[in-house]
Amino acid sequence: PGTKVKAKSGLNRSILNDAWHKFFTYLEYKLKLKGGILIKVNPQYTSQTCIKCGHISKDNRTEQALFKCIKCGYEANADHNAAQNILRRAGLARIACQANLVGGRQQEPSEAYNSSNIVV
Repeated sequence: PGTKVKAKSGLNRSILNDAWHKFFTYLEYKLKLKGGILIKVNPQYTSQTCIKCGHISKDNRTEQALFKCIKCGYEANADHNAAQNILRRAGLARIACQANLVGGRQQEPSEAYNSSNIVV
């Protein structure tokens, strides 16, 4: 209900995206001052991926708090399993950047994801 709802929705979305961009820019700046690095990780499927065998399925998360892999039977707290997947992805991104640096090319971690990325 209301007028020009679609236009207002688009404006709100762009304001929100701009706010996230400013936040990540400031965070990256502060991390560089302290010698840290910002790695954005795409959180897609991290809560449905088994950390043990890598199997991805919606059926792995039939309950909110419990993760149970239908392939290998691994059970864990769902948040802990997702956090382990995010750490693994962040580690792989960092290793790839360091390998390129050793090879003579400098490459930053990929940031080609949406604003719902998680920072590690």
